[in-house]
Amino acid sequence: MSWWRDRRVLVTGGTGFLGSHVVAALQARGAAQVIVPRRRDYDLRDLGAVRRLLVDCAAPRPVDLVVHLAARVGGIGANRARPAEFFHDNLLMGTHVLHEAWRAGVGKFVAVGTVCSYPKLAPVPFREAALWDGYPEETNAAYGLAKKMLLVQSQAYRVQYGFNAIFLLPVNLYGPRDNFDRESSHVIPALIRKACDARCAADRGERPVIPVWGSGAATREFLYVADAAEAIALAAERYDDGEPVNIGSGSEIAIRDLVGQIMALVGVEAEIVWERDLPDGQPRRCLDVSRAAERFGFRARTPLAEGLRRTIAWWEAEQRRGAS
Repeated sequence: MSWWRDRRVLVTGGTGFLGSHVVAALQARGAAQVIVPRRRDYDLRDLGAVRRLLVDCAAPRPVDLVVHLAARVGGIGANRARPAEFFHDNLLMGTHVLHEAWRAGVGKFVAVGTVCSYPKLAPVPFREAALWDGYPEETNAAYGLAKKMLLVQSQAYRVQYGFNAIFLLPVNLYGPRDNFDRESSHVIPALIRKACDARCAADRGERPVIPVWGSGAATREFLYVADAAEAIALAAERYDDGEPVNIGSGSEIAIRDLVGQIMALVGVEAEIVWERDLPDGQPRRCLDVSRAAERFGFRARTPLAEGLRRTIAWWEAEQRRGAS
């Protein structure tokens, strides 16, 4: 708490899914000021807007810490449909924000990347040393490579300028306030919405069906969003090295098993239709999370079943609010 007492922190993307949880975590630690820029005021793809943001935040003194979370994100479908946007927007936002943070005299920069940067066939569990051993999975390669450039830039600015920039690699996140949009959501919110829709269909006397992309054989590792926010806060406080760090739970689950868990928690029996003409994405994802535990003491605390319960409860409450 004493470390945060005088810290002025700028959180890009602070109104988003992960960002809102990070802001709450920093406020709970007693950060002196947490600044959250709005997209309507500062387009981070525009160098002039980013420069203006850092100037506007400089009074009464430069911010001590920038946590860069702003990103264009989406599931496999969105990445396949708009790879140019995912590459262009994420590359420019990262490049501009880090460069201007250095120019403005910011004390520390936390760059948040993505597990999508890992090679498609990286050995499981993914170790940070394997990050450059191959090309990412094709459906989200543009996004993964754009985000990985933040690691290159962070290390380059550390070498040339002594800038304290760190790089974190979170696995797939989920939790309350996630994106449940039918077209752009990630796998857990998409499956929760489909399971809830199937339950409503059953209540109406219709045949409940849950369509799922791919074969169900792919595996994923998931991290509850509040745990991810805790990891980012711990790294901001305790980690000052240039090596990338995985952020995850360290366990994987097959998509077919995840579907079964979500159906049971939602309380629906439905026919699962595997859409095998649509991609599975990366065959397996599971991180080696030992570096985060060793370097700044992070270990995930929320079991998947409990995190899913909380996420389902939040979505159902949102649905009730929308219907009232």
